Amino acid sequence: MSITAHGGQLIQRLVTEVQAGALRKQADSCRSLTLPPREQCDVEMIGMGACSPLTGFMGEQDFHSVCDTMHLANKGPVWPVPITCSTDSATAAKIKIGDTVALRDGAGTLLAMLTVQEKYPHDKQKEARLVYKTEDPAHPGVAVTMQQGEVCLAGPIDVLPRTSPPPFADFYLTPAQTREKFTQRQWRTIVAFQTRNPIHRAHEYITKCALEICDGLLIHPLVGETQEGDIPADVRMECYQVLIEKYYQPKNTMLAVMPAAMRYAGPREAILHAIVRQNYGCTHFIVGRDHAGVGNYYGTYDAQLIFNQLQPGELAISPLNFEHASWCKKCEGMVSAKTCPHGNEDKVFLSGTKVRDLLKAGQRPPMEFTRPEIADLLIRSMK
Repeated sequence: MSITAHGGQLIQRLVTEVQAGALRKQADSCRSLTLPPREQCDVEMIGMGACSPLTGFMGEQDFHSVCDTMHLANKGPVWPVPITCSTDSATAAKIKIGDTVALRDGAGTLLAMLTVQEKYPHDKQKEARLVYKTEDPAHPGVAVTMQQGEVCLAGPIDVLPRTSPPPFADFYLTPAQTREKFTQRQWRTIVAFQTRNPIHRAHEYITKCALEICDGLLIHPLVGETQEGDIPADVRMECYQVLIEKYYQPKNTMLAVMPAAMRYAGPREAILHAIVRQNYGCTHFIVGRDHAGVGNYYGTYDAQLIFNQLQPGELAISPLNFEHASWCKKCEGMVSAKTCPHGNEDKVFLSGTKVRDLLKAGQRPPMEFTRPEIADLLIRSMK
């Protein structure tokens, strides 16, 4: 029996092709909003059920409750970050409660129809302070939030099917589809690994440790909006495929993409990532060092500690906490502070800057840090 979706039921807002035809005709006479990239990703995630129990963009009570308590309003389920649709005050003034608004991407493609149930002021400073733990505009998640509109439009959305194949179509699976595949493979326990970077030896080590206690491993890279400087998704996907082919047991490993945007919200985003993976059908979720962090805004293991704030049973998925891992020359293997008595002088550790410098110079980092096949792919991508 598969794990229960968050809130008790997998809620998909994707309409049928017949319904989509009617919505496209309706959209011709409706006001349109062009969504920025993060909200486009949110629409896709809500449509496929990955954001269950959400049916659309949050209302005012949910917004403030999520910021203040990490729960939906009226003592609802755990939810750590606001999911909002905002616009400028002038546009919002022209939209009435009960109106239907066409949500489009930058090319004008109709993504979804929003039935407006509420309009309310977007307290961006509160969101930054409580969700991101900083109002620093240099924080990428805060920067995106501050660029949003002054008024939030709330209500359920009806999401249209894609008119073209999604990126990485061979690995694009909805929560309903991953659940079906887990059942086909007879996996009862599934551990998910969230990543927005290539998988290095430390990542490989912790995923394989987790797989020792679970039936299956879902390597689930985020391929939506990320910040400038992150490794492009197409390069990362090539790295994942090569690594899985050469170094993972195929009958116990699955690769699928998650079309969400990164928020870089650190601890709160770790909970969001766990909720989403529960909706995908996973029973366990790896939480490593500085999960979903950026810069020095969060403590090294804050993303693990935040789960202690939840009451037993609030999440059905179980976090698996891992410390930073590295290769120890004396132990001759991958270790963490829990398993190795030796000092940092015996570890193979490279900063991100050092790794980038080596790759740009066409040099492989030590094989104890990165598999040579992965290093070669990254070197090629930087030419």
